[in-house]
Amino acid sequence: MLGRTYDDEVCSIARTLEIVGERWSLLIIRNALFAGVTRFGDFQKRLGVATNILTKRLDGFVDAGVMTRQPNPSGVEYVLTDKGHDLKGVLIAFTEWGDRWEAPNGRPIIYRHDDCEGEVHNSIRCDSCGQQPDIVTVSKGPGMPDEKWAHRQK
Repeated sequence: MLGRTYDDEVCSIARTLEIVGERWSLLIIRNALFAGVTRFGDFQKRLGVATNILTKRLDGFVDAGVMTRQPNPSGVEYVLTDKGHDLKGVLIAFTEWGDRWEAPNGRPIIYRHDDCEGEVHNSIRCDSCGQQPDIVTVSKGPGMPDEKWAHRQK
């Protein structure tokens, strides 16, 4: 989707951007996750996105396993898969960043836990001590080839 492949780069961020990095992508996912939108016409009406672009994004989500096409008597629905639902934390993180830096009149929306109405936030915590770290470093993971890691360290 980005017009470039990342075959030489071992990076989960780059791979994710290939799926959700185009304009409109996260807004389509937002509408599916938080507004329950599933129909092409409803996405188009809510977002005002051109039909050719919407078609391309929805097809890309289906191809990537983020959504499935489900036929019904009145047409096709685009339904999020577990992979699509897992983008919830990404959207909440984007929202919180935007609320902090790009919302001059305050937070436009508040995410709430459906069961108890408490606010939902995205937070980074250390799984050993539970603290929110100010500084985060990286180390080699199991998916990083030794030769790529060695090159990165130079």
